[in-house]
Amino acid sequence: MNHDAASIPAALSARQPVPALSERERAVAERFAAGLTYREIGEALFIAPSTVRTHLAAIYEKLGVRSKVALAMHINAVTAMPAVPDTSPVLAIFPVECLSADEQWRRFARGLSSDITIDLARYADLPVIAFHTMKALGSKPADFAADGKALGAAYLLSGQLRADTQRVRLTMELADARTGVSLWSERFDRSVEDIFALQDSLTESVINVLAGCFGAIATVGRNAILRKPPASLRAYDCYLLGVEQHNTFSRSGNREAIRLFSRALELDPTLVKAWTELAYAYSIEACNGFGDNLSASIAKWRWAAENALRLDPSDSTAHNCFGDLMGCLGDLEAAERAHRRAFECGSNHADTLALLAGSKALVAGDPAEAIPLIERAMRLNPLSPPWYFGMQGRVLFTAGRHREAIAALRRSTPDSPHVLIFLMLAHAKLGEGREAAAIADRLRTEFPSFSVEGFISGYPVSNPGAARAIREAAKLVPLC
Repeated sequence: MNHDAASIPAALSARQPVPALSERERAVAERFAAGLTYREIGEALFIAPSTVRTHLAAIYEKLGVRSKVALAMHINAVTAMPAVPDTSPVLAIFPVECLSADEQWRRFARGLSSDITIDLARYADLPVIAFHTMKALGSKPADFAADGKALGAAYLLSGQLRADTQRVRLTMELADARTGVSLWSERFDRSVEDIFALQDSLTESVINVLAGCFGAIATVGRNAILRKPPASLRAYDCYLLGVEQHNTFSRSGNREAIRLFSRALELDPTLVKAWTELAYAYSIEACNGFGDNLSASIAKWRWAAENALRLDPSDSTAHNCFGDLMGCLGDLEAAERAHRRAFECGSNHADTLALLAGSKALVAGDPAEAIPLIERAMRLNPLSPPWYFGMQGRVLFTAGRHREAIAALRRSTPDSPHVLIFLMLAHAKLGEGREAAAIADRLRTEFPSFSVEGFISGYPVSNPGAARAIREAAKLVPLC
């Protein structure tokens, strides 16, 4: 979702005649708005830096602006888009600053900036100001508070690129637009090989560390939200808190996630990610036996997934969720189509790849494709949340790699019945009856409505080989 200059003050967005600037003033204004320093402008126009400062004072007074961002918007005739609901913070991404004099690397930095902006707009769950707006503003904010206010942004992302013939180093920093305080920073080092592959690699790394359910942006957002009084929570706040609860995969966490996602959608019925996560919460309710009525859980799952796709047909997570639903309803061809669409829309998004790996292994498609998908997800996102390991565990179990499956599952959510079932089954297949029996006792005690057949029908496990492997292992440790 691109959001172009949201919430820009009326003084900046009104279509009023721009006071006449002299030819020299316009030359200074255009270069300053493009990110040149006083010295660079002076050298280009053959005037002293102090003269540049004098011209800028006159320009600011004539235009009635107080920041470089506002100046750039006047110079480039940027106007505000219609206001959007007060649901989520806005992210402004400044073009990556290239510290190399080589024009090749300057072009590389521009392409990298564009790719990061476009992909974050797709995956970061919050509005991102369009690249064509930001490219006129230079490579970093001059005044955090003024620039953030003028752009309507809560977060500012900036970066620097250093390159030589052997290696490229990209440094990225996320800052609070109100205070300029650094919230996150990361350095990415790569060897120089194929230039286009290098650009893709750096883009993917930045996106997957920042975006996603446990990415830097979501983590910063949740930490701030936890300090708010409950009555002041916005739709996006409720959504982020819901994601945190949902990813516990516990009965109580899932129930609270459904409440929070529902509240978010009451406040903003167009919040696509809330619909998608609500659909997944109902799918968890179905496959874990958390609800009293399996048919009702599946019906709500479908309702939420269809609403997500109606609002955003390119949402990769929603397509994957809908594919799992189709498998649950017995339409494996529709499931495979939805999963293919999920990959087309999210082939570089770690969360999508992790979910798709689980779907390939258990629902529909070729289970052999699941292992490279989950491995790629974990490479793309070094901040892999616990549920990634749950997906990896079930993929490895289906592949017959039971010892590795146990190692992965031990790193997943410890209170989820669909993690416990694969732990139990993997121990059983390795002949570790005592461990398998202990987990079976825990499932019977803590989740009395959960069963192997219920899991198979509710997840769903519709890949014949996966269903057969689960049933054969279950015979070794009967679960009532």
